[in-house]
Amino acid sequence: MDINFVSRKDINISKKSSSKYKPLLDAIRKLEPGGKAIQVSYDEKAELSSMRNVIYSHNRQQNDNVKSSKHPDKKVVFFFLEDK
Repeated sequence: MDINFVSRKDINISKKSSSKYKPLLDAIRKLEPGGKAIQVSYDEKAELSSMRNVIYSHNRQQNDNVKSSKHPDKKVVFFFLEDK
């Protein structure tokens, strides 16, 4: 058995890239600061939390400033890119 230590930065394995949230991540990458927002519907609060976690993780990795705002009566969340 050969064991080596490597930097965490060298490891970029992500379930998000193959998950059901991939279309959301693809759409987020097309956002422009101060431009249009993305509207996404959800069924449960857990799904909303998962979407937000994916986006906030994207923010950390890409140094973006994607924000979210929800409309609870319609079960819709909006993601938009803040001006820097």
